[in-house]
Amino acid sequence: MLIRIDPARAVPLHEQIDAGVRAAIAAGDVADGERLPAARELARSLDVNVHTVLRAYATLRDDGLIELRRGRGAVVRADDVARRRLAVVALAQDLVAHARRHGVSDADVVRMVQEAQC
Repeated sequence: MLIRIDPARAVPLHEQIDAGVRAAIAAGDVADGERLPAARELARSLDVNVHTVLRAYATLRDDGLIELRRGRGAVVRADDVARRRLAVVALAQDLVAHARRHGVSDADVVRMVQEAQC
């Protein structure tokens, strides 16, 4: 699993880590039951504070995507339904970003999606 962060971005580092893990789960790069890197190890490799990684892991835990076990680390708990939902969320985020780059309002995007429900 490869996670990339950019400290220069306006998005907080913990959110970038969260998004990286979500993308890996959605893509199937990490399987259900697979361990994620230890928080200290991931923090070291990304050159961030361990609490930044723990905050990202806590959000993932709260959303039911991982299970945190003391002494055993973070374990992916995303079934196929969760993976498919994450993939759709990623597509929706791409759609919104693309629309904004082209000057399309969020309200127009919502209307377009509703109209596309043929």
